[in-house]
Amino acid sequence: MSTPLPSHAVQRAAHDGRPLRRASDRVAEHQPLRRATDAAVIRRTVSLVIPAHNEARNVPWVFNQIPSCVDEVILVDGGSDDATVRMAAHCLPTVRSIQQDGPGKGAALRTGFRAATGEYVVMMDADGSMWPGEIPHYLHFLDNGYDFVKGSRFIAGGGSLDLTRVRSLGNQLLLTVVNRVYHATLTDLCYGFCAFRRSFLDELDPRSAGFEIEAELIAHALRSGLRVAEVPSLELPRRSGRSHLHAVSDGRRVLRTLIAERPGARRSSPLGAGKR
Repeated sequence: MSTPLPSHAVQRAAHDGRPLRRASDRVAEHQPLRRATDAAVIRRTVSLVIPAHNEARNVPWVFNQIPSCVDEVILVDGGSDDATVRMAAHCLPTVRSIQQDGPGKGAALRTGFRAATGEYVVMMDADGSMWPGEIPHYLHFLDNGYDFVKGSRFIAGGGSLDLTRVRSLGNQLLLTVVNRVYHATLTDLCYGFCAFRRSFLDELDPRSAGFEIEAELIAHALRSGLRVAEVPSLELPRRSGRSHLHAVSDGRRVLRTLIAERPGARRSSPLGAGKR
């Protein structure tokens, strides 16, 4: 008879929601794991946070794909000078459009997280590179006791139609760092399609200013002992416009964040952090 794997393991899932395998590493042996309540089988309210800056041409496709399981959509506008906000209201009259507090994607997400009222919070981009139809797969694992669910382009059922060679190499290097430093077995890192229980927002403690906030959230989930699941996700090409990502400079910021936030390190605000 095989030995059961520990309950704190990172869970990976097939596209239909069935588990593929678990990792057996823990982030901090002395640290008790934070668990969701056993009553998590009942569907919770869901807030979808979408940061956007000049994404008017992409908003219709994204908003038309949002599934009915989402109760609240929050568009966090980063000072767009196009019709992003008006287009969002046209596509979804119930959308909550708010202005982000401070510059950068990190500030936008923090603004959205503070405004969210759902028990589950899902974060995704507005450029059409992430398919909202995948959201139910994330909610499945939150419903079944996991605390933080992240998309992976590198497990069965996932993939990318937009990953350049430079971005792929950078992701693999940073993934190696996070797995070694945090004693984890993640398959993807620099991908911002995630969902989590809002009750754990204090543990996730997002403070970064830019794109590195995505890696920071994962790092804090690991070091806090949250139950983390990976689900397959297909990254699509940006539907229109130019990406705001700068692979080299943003990669350096991610690396500094991972090192600064490692288990046992003194907690301090990462370089360039925005308001909380």
